[in-house]
Amino acid sequence: MKDKGIRVVVYGADVKCASCVNAPGSRETYEWLQAAIGRKFNDSHIIYAYYDIHEEKQADADHSIIQQILNGELFYPLVMIENEVVTEGDPRLKKVYQVLERHGIKQLGNL
Repeated sequence: MKDKGIRVVVYGADVKCASCVNAPGSRETYEWLQAAIGRKFNDSHIIYAYYDIHEEKQADADHSIIQQILNGELFYPLVMIENEVVTEGDPRLKKVYQVLERHGIKQLGNL
């Protein structure tokens, strides 16, 4: 595991996409994801970030990812772990957990 921590990033928007009307918003998904990860893993080495795809001047945001979302090539909310696209749209926790474990994050019962 890297000393700086593992980056978990969510790209999204306050405005829901047309096909996401009944789904939680991007910011709610971001908060839910943090809570879900924190219940299962020791997340002291995880750095969380949220970027709004419609907001300019977000220094650490990957602008090529934002452009792909705006172009419809990727769906939001988009979850990335260490620059890897893990899940798009309705996030799949199982996939997120697998990638975190692959990066050395330990489950709470396995410390």
